[in-house]
Amino acid sequence: MTRYQDNTLYIYNSLSGKKEVFTPITPGKVGMYVCGPTVYNYVHLGNCRTFISFDLAFRYLKHLGYQVRYVRNITDVGHMVDDADEGEDKIAKKARLEQIEPMEVAQKYTIYFHNILKQFNNLPPSIEPTATGHIIEQIKIIQDIIDNGYGYEVNGSVYFDIEAFRQNHHYGILSGRNVEDMMSNTRTLDGQTDKRNPLDFALWKKAEPQHIMRWPSPWGDGFPGWHLECTAMSTKYLGKHFDIHGGGMDLKFPHHECEIAQSEAACNETPVNYWMHANMLTLNGKKMAKSTGNNILPEELFSGNNDILSKAYSPAVVRFFILQAHYRSILDFSDDAIAAAEKGYERLFEAIESLEKIEAGTSSTFDVNEWTNKCYEAMNDDFNSPILIAHLFEAVKFINACKEGKAGLTQSDLNLFTQTLKAFVFDVLGLFKEDECDDSNETLDNVMQILINLRNEARANKDFQLSDQIRNQLAALGIEIKDGKDGTTYSL
Repeated sequence: MTRYQDNTLYIYNSLSGKKEVFTPITPGKVGMYVCGPTVYNYVHLGNCRTFISFDLAFRYLKHLGYQVRYVRNITDVGHMVDDADEGEDKIAKKARLEQIEPMEVAQKYTIYFHNILKQFNNLPPSIEPTATGHIIEQIKIIQDIIDNGYGYEVNGSVYFDIEAFRQNHHYGILSGRNVEDMMSNTRTLDGQTDKRNPLDFALWKKAEPQHIMRWPSPWGDGFPGWHLECTAMSTKYLGKHFDIHGGGMDLKFPHHECEIAQSEAACNETPVNYWMHANMLTLNGKKMAKSTGNNILPEELFSGNNDILSKAYSPAVVRFFILQAHYRSILDFSDDAIAAAEKGYERLFEAIESLEKIEAGTSSTFDVNEWTNKCYEAMNDDFNSPILIAHLFEAVKFINACKEGKAGLTQSDLNLFTQTLKAFVFDVLGLFKEDECDDSNETLDNVMQILINLRNEARANKDFQLSDQIRNQLAALGIEIKDGKDGTTYSL
């Protein structure tokens, strides 16, 4: 159903700093790219907020009837520690610490990432490319950048030439940063002396002898730069010029700024019409950070195995909590806030269940068409899920009045009301009943207890190879075995 013809969608464009009418390049079709995870560790709740936010956009665009190609990548090479050009690859470092192959690290945490998003009821993207699967495309873009005069090779590494780019283009157009100010605040660091300019960034890095992840190139064995990967994968599947590019607010600079520069340097055209950025999730008023301990993982939320919350909360409730805030606003996670969200979630689903028992009657003062229009107006206003949820609770109040015999609807209005409510709750917001997975969870608990018993028996018999095999294969499925003083437990 092509609802987009009757709805004017506004999207806040980070490039212009204002809401703009969304007009796709090709009528009826949308190309959307979202920066995916670097799969070197467990995805944290702040990352999940970003992916849930763009799942909402994906769902609503599909609901409007657009044919959406949603591309979200997996970064499995080239992302340096501290987001720098020098130092150690995050995945290679994790592989060294765990004494396994880098691709084992990537596989383990990719599976975990998929498992978590599935629990949050995120729709899978249309295409999910990996950086390591697109080395040829990245080498081609680097060569185009060099040929166009915006890149240079030094000792087997290739860098983007900011000064040459600035002669014909605007570097800083997305983030609003001033190059002169950045230059004055940047000092030359050890290991960066190959660069002509401290702001130049790596397109290709020479692999030192000890570097495991390496590929042949015209400039010698090496690996691609982090920024380049997204340019290669987005343009391969969406073209040199596409509709929407999304990601977390922390990626605006330098990652997305560099993406724009690379695309313009290689193709001589701006790559994206609408840049969207999801804001951060804080915990008890402070930035989430593993280094400070102010952090919580999704499975710790679901299991209640944490020192922050008073009880466990289901993925459905957490998703509802996240969608209660606009994707561009900072959202603070706390025990009181998630507890309040759980109560709201329960009220909403109690009302939906009551819908089946409501019989048609005489029409009341509740205008179904006006209410439907308000729901669409909320989502058309830059995917404003909190306003939509407020309208859904207007519906909850009306349903409760119907149950008490204080209100009613004609059969046609009741049908429209039910259809619209369920469409926004299930199809657009992606909410679901938290008890739908109870039976499968009980079965999983029973199966896991069998595996834990087998592992304990193997350890008792000093068969550590079998014990480690059970643990590692479960880890690859996103299930972590934890040995403690009170016995062995598991978490997803």
